[in-house]
Amino acid sequence: MTHRVTASALHQLLIPLERLYENFNSATGVADPVRVVRRYTEPIDQEVVAFCAAALAFGRVGSVLSSVEALLTVLGSHPAAFVKNFNLVRDAKLLRPLVHRWIRGVDLTALIWIVKTMLLEAGSIERYFLNGQDVSGVDVGPALNDFASRALAVDLDPVYGHAARRRKVEYFFPRPERGSACKRLNLFLRWMVRRDSVDLGIWSGLPASKLVIPLDAHVIRVGRCLGLTRYRTPGWRMAVEITESLRRLDPHDPVRYDFSLCHLGMMDACGFNREHLDDRCPLRGACRPSDCRPRGSV
Repeated sequence: MTHRVTASALHQLLIPLERLYENFNSATGVADPVRVVRRYTEPIDQEVVAFCAAALAFGRVGSVLSSVEALLTVLGSHPAAFVKNFNLVRDAKLLRPLVHRWIRGVDLTALIWIVKTMLLEAGSIERYFLNGQDVSGVDVGPALNDFASRALAVDLDPVYGHAARRRKVEYFFPRPERGSACKRLNLFLRWMVRRDSVDLGIWSGLPASKLVIPLDAHVIRVGRCLGLTRYRTPGWRMAVEITESLRRLDPHDPVRYDFSLCHLGMMDACGFNREHLDDRCPLRGACRPSDCRPRGSV
């Protein structure tokens, strides 16, 4: 499938997107879980907190922040040390009362159990993620497939027991090969790999050029208004196509504009399906709001 957006249209986008990026390039004053990650000063703690915060980044932002705060209260002031020393008998009861939408305390216990395995086997989530991976491909898709498969191969019987039941921890480890956009994993990677006033950039082994945009409802909406994708169904293909469009603007940092595009959508300033079209949008003139009205599902 070819891109709807032309080279000329992309060129017209560059200046307004840069202006939008500069306006949003701050983690302060914005309701976003990356603010929580920035409380911690040690990279190993930032990595663990970021992984847990990104895993819970679904639903209303207020609910997300509340759930992340509840989990971090359990993890304490040194989250990585807590995870490394996590003991099912001693510590699982601390997680049992926690709930985030359909995720229960037992599922968070399984998540901590998997992250503990990563830290003990590789020393960090970064080294576990990159273990044996060839990152010379177009994007991070193959590495995500492998990472999620290895994570879910961890023995979780000590957590869930031997009974055959749906283990909701699987929701935290989707795979591109199954069509998932992997929004929360891509969000975690953006925080870890990129560096600016929002993203921490504490990883060194994965180039920013390989990242794929975290596909949420706001990015879908704005991306369609800007002509960055022709897909209507959210999934890995849509995430990749939006990223490919943005890569034509910045081959070295294609997800540079993700935070600003997302928060533009959260402000409801975009003309998508609005009577005022793009009259109040910071990107007005760069999109075609008349094409943004949904015809069927996105």
